[in-house]
Amino acid sequence: MKIPATKTGAEAIEDATYRGVSINVTVSFTVAQAVAAGEAIERGLKRREAEGLDISTMGPVVTIMVGRLDDWLKVAYAKEGGVFDPGYLEWAGVAVFKKAYAEFEARGLRSRLLSAAFRNSMHWSEFVGGNVVISPPFGWQKRIQASALDPRGPHAPSGGPDHHRRLYSQMPEFRRAYDVDGMTPEEFQSFGATAKTLRQFLGADEELDHIVRDILIPAP
Repeated sequence: MKIPATKTGAEAIEDATYRGVSINVTVSFTVAQAVAAGEAIERGLKRREAEGLDISTMGPVVTIMVGRLDDWLKVAYAKEGGVFDPGYLEWAGVAVFKKAYAEFEARGLRSRLLSAAFRNSMHWSEFVGGNVVISPPFGWQKRIQASALDPRGPHAPSGGPDHHRRLYSQMPEFRRAYDVDGMTPEEFQSFGATAKTLRQFLGADEELDHIVRDILIPAP
């Protein structure tokens, strides 16, 4: 079951996990969201264990939409009037994913991170070797297999250039995404990447409604 990483979503994530549902946390872009979701899953798992309920077949994951975070920070870069090398923005999602990975390891969270919304090969190569889920879209999988790219793993949770320090010093919006306490649960839904993605999802749902309407009741 997919549940978004919002404040209300975190409550549902814990309850569904307690009921034995393996969750794929989605619409998640930041360390704060990932940790909140991972801790909600952990509470649900512990409640099941306390009641002697089985968790052996459960496999919860917390998705970080690394590419969509990059997309949003490029918008923020323009809005904020950034003047540093825009190539650093290609590393934003990578840095956030690795920071979240380190937090999961330090906190003993049993759910695994999943890399989603591929925009470049680093959204695969920089995470190889970690206890994570990497599931490239079919098009990216073909490109990776046809390439001679060597990820030289394991990378996670460290590895790669230190571009995140420049992003951190220059971009308030990146700091919100990177810091564990970068935003409160009440702010998750209003974060730019979250709002844009939810709007796109709702727009796609509306388009599907129109298709179904035209099939069921063709225009006269």
